[in-house]
Parts: sequence; C-alpha cells; structure tokens
Amino acid sequence: MDSPSKSADAEIDRAEGVAALDRAIAILDAFSTEDRSLSLAEIAARTGLYKSTILRLANSLLRGRLLERLDNGRYRVGPATFRLGALYQRSVVAVDILLPIMRDLSERSWESVAFYVRSGDVRTCLYRVESKHPIRYTIREGDVLPLLLGSGGRVLAAFSGQQGEPYETIRKTCNCLAVGDRDPETGGVSAPVFGPGGVLLGALTLAGPSTRVDAAFLQRMKRPLLEAAARATRAFGEDASMLEQASLVADALP
Repeated sequence: MDSPSKSADAEIDRAEGVAALDRAIAILDAFSTEDRSLSLAEIAARTGLYKSTILRLANSLLRGRLLERLDNGRYRVGPATFRLGALYQRSVVAVDILLPIMRDLSERSWESVAFYVRSGDVRTCLYRVESKHPIRYTIREGDVLPLLLGSGGRVLAAFSGQQGEPYETIRKTCNCLAVGDRDPETGGVSAPVFGPGGVLLGALTLAGPSTRVDAAFLQRMKRPLLEAAARATRAFGEDASMLEQASLVADALP
C-alpha cells in the first residue's frame, strides 16, 4: 500500500501534468486562422505564459509535430494538427455533408469530383468520387499536390490570402477554371467551401481528361459546381450568399 507521502507526490505529479497539458493547448490556441506564424513574444502575449515555459512546452509540441519552428525562429502550427483535423472531419460531419453533394455533382457531370484541403504549402485530397467514364482523371484520397498549380490549389491559395493574379479574380468570381495547369492532360474547375465564421474548409473540384473535359465543358459546369459549393457551405452552417451570387453570373463569365 502506498504511503501518504507517495500518494501526495503522485497527486502533485498528476496536477502538474494536467497544468502542462493545459498550457500546451493554450499555445496552440494562440494561433488564429489569420496567422501564418507567431513569434515567441507574440505567443507569450496571447497566452500570458512565461517565455521559458513556452520554450519548454514547445519542445514537446515540436517532437509531436503539433508545432513547427521556422528558420527565422517563428512558430507555426505543425502537420500533425492537420491529421487530427482530417480525422475529426472524417469522423464527425464532413464526410456526411460532402460526399452526398460530391456524388450529386459527379452524377450530373459524369466526371470525377474531389475535395482538397490546404496543409502548409501543399494540398491534400481528403475525399474523392470517381468518374463514370472508363478513362478518368485519377487521384486518390490522401494524395498530396502542389498548392499553386491546378484549379483546386489556386482556389485554396486565393482564399488563404495569396496576392496578385489570378488570385484576385478567383476571390471575385469564387471559382477557378484551369486546363493543363498542373497536368497538361487534365482540366478542372474548383470553388471554395466555407465553415462557420467564413473559415475556408477546402476546395471542391470537378476534373477530368482534357480531351473530354475542355474549357467549354468546364465553363458549363461552373454553375453546378458553385451551387454544390454553396450547398456544402450552408450545410456547414455558414452564409453562402457569395457563392450563390457567383453561380448566378457564372454562365456569363469566361
């Protein structure tokens, strides 16, 4: 049987462990959707923690890939948080909301439909519905693609604040049409999907071989795609009026 002193020590260890976990969570919570990175001083100001405490806990977060330290000494949220977010999306609501909408769009177009999310300087295919054609644009769930190439990547970049063209136009029209941008043999059109508070959740993409999915076909599919993105955004609890308005004028835009 444990002595009273040992029991008290164990209780103190547990309390300190919980406190350390709370502080580590506070460090991660210091990051907002507008922050690409934070300095040690900024984290300290937002959490009220001593810099020495942050540095100690940051080492554990770095080992767990929940945090990354950049070459300039600043910190950003690490890739393990994306994995946790992806697991949450899969297990809670995202799959139930997105897949029926993606299947409807694929049925209407007979082409492949994917949902991409941003992870740092790349994008990942989170969900996928295959084309009904035997010759199709093939990508698998979990595949990682460039961020600044392809319609899906450009939409994610545009609504993450990327400056210049074509990103300014993408933000105005809420879509991007691209043929041969990432792959000379594929074409696609993409639109953003938003969650509560206007947070960018990902990009909905309709794509296929450019021999069949050419600019004219993609132009015709802009409106159905934007309607699907608006439907998903509403289902996630966000106002979709911007996407709805974009769908009304999509047919007239190049």
